[in-house]
Amino acid sequence: MGVASSPQERVEQACDRWGDDEVVARCAALLALGPDDVPTAPGAELAMTLGGLTDESWLATGKPPGHAYWARVWAARALLYVWSSNATSAVLVALDDDHWRVREMAARVVTRRELAEAAELVAARTSDGSPRVRAASATALGVIGEGEHAGVLHALLDDPDAAVARRAAAVLETLRRRLDRAL
Repeated sequence: MGVASSPQERVEQACDRWGDDEVVARCAALLALGPDDVPTAPGAELAMTLGGLTDESWLATGKPPGHAYWARVWAARALLYVWSSNATSAVLVALDDDHWRVREMAARVVTRRELAEAAELVAARTSDGSPRVRAASATALGVIGEGEHAGVLHALLDDPDAAVARRAAAVLETLRRRLDRAL
């Protein structure tokens, strides 16, 4: 079995090998890892597949050092392609991960899976230190937010990152249309 080239293909490869439910369960377990935790079996094998890795020491040593978070990023990203509501709580916890890449990907999963229970969590993330997390959180509010979330989106119109401000403007329009009222 060769290494698949795209993230979606790697998730499909993992699902063919272990089954959808097992992949989702392992992704949830990977998301529960701490910032310095290195995945062990069976999560390590899944992380290797999702990351397209062939060097087992990459995860074991955090090679390059300080990059152990990638297993959590790949686990969250996999949930864009395979899903069970059993992973919801892991995604909600991942919105508060130490690393911005994990938080960003968790917000993207919230958007894709329309996890309404995450609305307050992603609203809080619109003030995240990472522009990419702020933008992904704003996007999520466009899908799951309600009128009470318009205030945080209006605040993002003045975001120092122009891309975040543009995203907030687009999301406000999306939310206005979805809710069919002025915001």
